[in-house]
Amino acid sequence: MSTTVFSQLDRSLHEHLAALVRLAATGDDGTAVELARRELPRVVAAVRALLDEHTPDEHGRCPTCRTRRWSRRLPSPCRAYLAAQLALTVTDDEPSGEHRHLRSAG
Repeated sequence: MSTTVFSQLDRSLHEHLAALVRLAATGDDGTAVELARRELPRVVAAVRALLDEHTPDEHGRCPTCRTRRWSRRLPSPCRAYLAAQLALTVTDDEPSGEHRHLRSAG
């Protein structure tokens, strides 16, 4: 089976993200601070670039995810925006299993 450019990029990106998560979880405080200072702006830039591709048009529809030109679907956030919103603002750290917004995490 041949390896495509996409599969190489995909593997590399997932390995990088896994390394960030591993370092954040297992590194000492100095490592965590350095990691946040160096990598957080890059991760934020990457998320912003992806979301820029999914900015709703004047009708509230995502031009990237729209499957048909004359779709009559109701305006709503696309899956990319919803996934980012859930991943970045909801955490399940509560012992009861309830979710909470990061902004209220204090």
